[in-house]
Amino acid sequence: MQVLPKPATMKNPPEQFTGDVWLDPIVVPQDADQRMVVALVRFAPGARTAWHSHARGQSLHVTSGVALVGTRDGVVEVPAGGTVYCPPGEEHWHGATPDDFMEHLAMLENADDPASTTTWLEHVTDDEYARP
Repeated sequence: MQVLPKPATMKNPPEQFTGDVWLDPIVVPQDADQRMVVALVRFAPGARTAWHSHARGQSLHVTSGVALVGTRDGVVEVPAGGTVYCPPGEEHWHGATPDDFMEHLAMLENADDPASTTTWLEHVTDDEYARP
């Protein structure tokens, strides 16, 4: 057994996020054959990711607030306690509602080449963010 030190909270980069978003890593691979990554991500009101996709998919479990999760087909609201699965390659984004903070656990597996785990795309426009 190994007790791991708590990494520092990181502010996510503006190239991939709109608004203030913070990330606390929880699980990262400890051995070469491990892939699991888990992080607690906190979004300020109105904050959101850019469009992106994941090579092996992603699960989001909302721990507080209400998440907005968008695909090219529309946006859904996911309340605290809800979980969303975004399959491999699906372009999506996620963030907080305009008036409230939101936090979720982001869970995914690294790709064979960890650098290709997430493909970042363009920022979500205000119109896309407001779309029902």
